[in-house]
Formats: sequence, structure tokens, C-alpha cells
Amino acid sequence: MSAPSGFRVWAVPGLPEIARGDDLAKLIAAAEPGLADGDVLLVTSKIVSKAEGRVVEAADREAAIDAETVRVVARRGALRIVENRQGLVMAAAGVDASNTPSGTVLLLPEDPDGSARAIRDGLRAALGVEVGVLVTDTFGRPWRAGLTDVAIGAAGVRVLDDLRGGTDAYGNPLAATVVATADELAAAGDLVKGKASGLPVAVVRGLPHVVAEDGGEGARVMVRGARDDMFRLGTSEAIRQAVTQRRTVRAFTDEPVDAGAVRRAVAAAVTAPAPHHTTPWRFVLLESGESRTRLLDAMRDAWIADLRRDGKSEESIAKRVRRGEVLRDAPYLVVPCLVMDGSHTYGDARRDAAEREMFVVATGAGVQNFLVALAAERLGSAWVSSTMFCREVVREVLELPADWDPMGAVAVGHPAGEPRPRPEREAGAFIEVR
Repeated sequence: MSAPSGFRVWAVPGLPEIARGDDLAKLIAAAEPGLADGDVLLVTSKIVSKAEGRVVEAADREAAIDAETVRVVARRGALRIVENRQGLVMAAAGVDASNTPSGTVLLLPEDPDGSARAIRDGLRAALGVEVGVLVTDTFGRPWRAGLTDVAIGAAGVRVLDDLRGGTDAYGNPLAATVVATADELAAAGDLVKGKASGLPVAVVRGLPHVVAEDGGEGARVMVRGARDDMFRLGTSEAIRQAVTQRRTVRAFTDEPVDAGAVRRAVAAAVTAPAPHHTTPWRFVLLESGESRTRLLDAMRDAWIADLRRDGKSEESIAKRVRRGEVLRDAPYLVVPCLVMDGSHTYGDARRDAAEREMFVVATGAGVQNFLVALAAERLGSAWVSSTMFCREVVREVLELPADWDPMGAVAVGHPAGEPRPRPEREAGAFIEVR
């Protein structure tokens, strides 16, 4: 469809102060009786909220925000970016203390798409016209200063213009271009409505191709789903979630592991604190099936020999070996190692033991960084201590230097299912204050 040569946009004057129970469609029809087929009506969410009785008493706006919040995305001081009950990610859950009596706040419409449909149906009944309706609200945007209006509800509007599969003016294929038409219309309307001029409704004329005869999909389809949202959390929230959601995974799919993701996790691992400005971490990446099988076969044989020396029955040995197969089932294996380069020798058993403990703690911090970073890459992991019981075998099979101490092994892969819920732990049970 060719681009239009031009369009008009104007604000609708003459609307009264909106109160609970008012019929917005009738009020708009009375204020703008010349609406025509193909027009798009832009209605500020505030008057929709007022008409629907979404004005609540709230001495504490923060409590109202809490009630409307489903998920905190990011927090900085008093400012909160949250996902609200309508699925929108925005500041303060859309709770607004402006243009409403003191001591009250405005909540967003419960169903903005439903609100848009009701106004559209009402205008059809009042004026006999087929128009599109957008319910709009003001948003901030990532990476950009300033505010703009966007569509939070829609009826009869093609909210997205999917250009994928077409070509540009130079014949290049368009592979990712989906235009947010509804948001562009909302922003155009905001230019004439203004924020403080008391003009909550605008009309766009001259773009009939954006009006959908079947009612359209609604603005809800414009909300990016969690799976496709690369910026779902703020920085501190992302770190906290990666830490708390890191789980030991014992069943993996056969989906290949991105070696680049593992290397990024190693880069995070080696930022851990270490004594004397040293770097006590080494990570051996077993990327081939042959290398993993060779190591795990040798470790299994060594473990079986140890268990037999302990007098375990063959049945008991078989059970224990089966429990250790998590490493064999994983498509990727990492062996973190401790090196003591840069350590001090004191010639005193107590101090030398403490010196090694410092390096062990630093290595553990590096391994934890590694596991958390894997979780952030959406990879599951399981740290297993088995290599620590047969270090000589591991060094020999992997041809490692004699001063590299394997500190367990990390199975890495895509989890085969959702992990079981983790029992809640009350932090206070682990705290002593002096």
C-alpha cells in the first residue's frame, strides 16, 4: 500500500470534566459530530479511568503502586519501573496523581482494549461511523530522554504494520521491520492534546488504511513477551534474579551449548576477588564428546576402585555410580582449577594453611560467579565435587600442569525441565549481629 500524501490531526474541544459513569462515546460524539469513516480517535487514558471509576483514595501513592504491581523491573531511589496488572512495563505502574483531586490517584483502565472497543461501538451507534480508537498514556522509554504518548488500548486499528518479507527502496529485503503504527498515532495526537491544556481527545484524519474493519488485534499484542524481551530487568534486579534462580540442574536436553556463552561466563568468573592481586582460576572447557567420555571413564574407574577399597558392595557401588551420571548426561563440561601462583610461603604450618584457604575461597568465589553467569545466559549447571577426589587422574587425562588442582566439575546444558521449587530460607537464621 502506498504511503498517504498527508493527514490532519486536531484536538477535540468542548468536552466536560469527566466523572464516574459518564458515557464517553456520547460525549465525544456531541463534541465532534463530524467524525467520518476512517478517522482514528485518540483518547487519553485519564478520562477513561475517570469514567470507569478508577479513581481511588490514596493518602500513600506508593501503596497504590504496590497494589498495581506484578513485577519490579528496576528501582532507583523512589523511582520504580514495574510491570503492572495490565502487562505494561512503565514507571509507577501507571498510577497517576495529576489531574485528579488531592488525596486520590488515578489507576489505568482495567482492560484498555475493552475500553477502546466500548468507545468505538458507542460512536458507531451514535454517529453511524466506522472509526479506529486508541486509548493512550504517557511513557518514558529506555535509552531515550523525555516522554511520549503510546497506545495502551486499541479497537479498529492496525496497531502493527508488519513489513517483513518486503523490500526497501533499494531492493534490500526487510527481515525485521515491524512498525508500531498505534504508538506513532498516539504520539501525533499528543502534539495537539498537550499535557496540561485540558484537551484529552484528538482525531487523526487521512490515514484510512490504518483502520481495521474487523476490530483489530488490540494494543495487547504490542507488549513484548518475556521470551523475546532482552531487557526485562534492571541491572541490580537482573543480578539478583540470576543469583536466586541459579539452581543445580541434573537433567539436560541434547541442545548444543553456545561455547561463546561459556566463555562469557568465564570472563565473569575471573572478576572474583583474590588474595595478593593474584589470578588463582583456570577453567578447562571440555567441548568434545570424546574428551568428556575419556575423563569421565577414568574418573569412574578411579571411584569404583576407591569404593571397593572402602568395602562397599557391588550393588552399592553401582547405585553410587548411577547417581554421578549427571556429568555424563551434560552436553558440556567445565573443570575449574586452583593455581597457587603468587601465593606466599611463611614456613609456618598455621600461616601456610591459612594462605591456601584464601586461595580456595577465591576459587570458590570464581566458581560462583561462573555459575551465576551461566544462569544469566539461560544455561543450567551442576557443580559436582568429584574431580577433587581423583586429582591425579584428572591431571593425567587432561594433561594439566602438576600445580593445577581440579576443584570439582561443572555440568553445563539446557535444563530438561523446570527445577523443583527451592525451600524458602529465612536470611535471619544465618545472621549473627555483634
